[in-house]
Amino acid sequence: MDVIAAIATGTRPTAIGIVRVSGPGCFPLCDQVFRAANGRPFSEQDARRMAFGEMLDAAGHVIDQGLAVRFPGPNSYTGEDCAEFHCHGSPVVLQELLAALFAAGARQAEAGEYTKRAFLNGRLDLTQAEAVADLIDAETAAAARNAAAQLDGSLRRDLEAVTERLLDISSQFYAVVDYPDEDIQDIHPAQIAAALQDCESTLSRLLATCQRGRVLKSGVRTAIVGRPNAGKSSLLNALAGYERAIVTDIPGTTRDTVEESVLCGGVRLRLIDTAGIRETGDAVEQLGVERARQALANADLVLVVMDGSAPPAQEDGDILRLAQESGAPFLPIFSKLDLGTAPRIAADGYGDCPANAIRLSSVTGEGLDVLEETVAALFPEGDAPDGSILTNQRQQDSARRARDAIRRGLEALESGLTPDAVLTDVEEALDALGELTGRTAREEIVSRIFERFCVGK
Repeated sequence: MDVIAAIATGTRPTAIGIVRVSGPGCFPLCDQVFRAANGRPFSEQDARRMAFGEMLDAAGHVIDQGLAVRFPGPNSYTGEDCAEFHCHGSPVVLQELLAALFAAGARQAEAGEYTKRAFLNGRLDLTQAEAVADLIDAETAAAARNAAAQLDGSLRRDLEAVTERLLDISSQFYAVVDYPDEDIQDIHPAQIAAALQDCESTLSRLLATCQRGRVLKSGVRTAIVGRPNAGKSSLLNALAGYERAIVTDIPGTTRDTVEESVLCGGVRLRLIDTAGIRETGDAVEQLGVERARQALANADLVLVVMDGSAPPAQEDGDILRLAQESGAPFLPIFSKLDLGTAPRIAADGYGDCPANAIRLSSVTGEGLDVLEETVAALFPEGDAPDGSILTNQRQQDSARRARDAIRRGLEALESGLTPDAVLTDVEEALDALGELTGRTAREEIVSRIFERFCVGK
């Protein structure tokens, strides 16, 4: 492999900037761009200890003073010789240093190439590599903790345990067939069935985490629904902290869904402000109403906003029932608390309004703290898994194919087929697990995964 270099800290001015180098022979190359204060060449500096010195441009002129450190392979991030330069975060300084490295023989690193090399050199499997990207993109503390645990190998260990059980079954079968004269323990269907059941149980448990993984990674899909002019857009703006949606006194202002990501009670909500749900003859508004119903049906959380300052309406009760039928948690919210509170009676059209109704004002902010506390209770951080969780569609698809193959093997055993008939299902499950961890993943799958990384990582 050749030597690669890239700025690891972005292109905007920062206090500290880092340039990362990796590849066989990178230490002598770095000798050309770094002059240590202790007089020793960079390639002779102590491993994993910062050395102070001067960074030099392609002409040998000093462009900055800072620190440099070398990480000999294989005990480095990429598994090969690596180096880092820590200097002031001026984009000009970083670009000059990068240009000097290119002049010395390095090339520009591609997006995700450092982590890809770590994977190719056996430092990480694909689930850990994806955890690196998840950790960088984490928007909540729970998401960061989960990604860190996955990077530490939590998911990999679960998958390795299943893989080892399946390899035991496969290897024992081949040993009995290939060496019939050897004193090898015969295959017992009951033992195979027990092992397959354990593997199926582990994969089913992992597959049950898919929704939680999506919520941790992408946030809680939250539909804000209600009749026109109930205060939905005002609530979105209040939670976002700025005027994200247009707010007027004219009912039906929102014709399409408006989306925004916010933190509410420490939980990342993907808010979807929808058109007011009502019967209308306006074709454009009707399209918005249909999208509102679709957003409600696909939501992880529904906020049903009702005008708390106005007399009750039958449409509010209808929308509450739609929220109940969606199956997702929903919160009834009485808005416009700053305009006063209209009297409510049992037969006000809401039916049995849940006791968790929240009264708030998007104008004054009163009651928003109650909403945050309620959301935090619905999605507690303590519920965050320890990294044994599937966080994307690729992982989910591979795990499901492996589990389904194991189930077919169990069905074959239960129907009285001989153990060798199960071998095809076992090997199919192994192939699916290999794709998940990267052991047998195709090159195009690997490339697609690392394309989402930033340059420098």
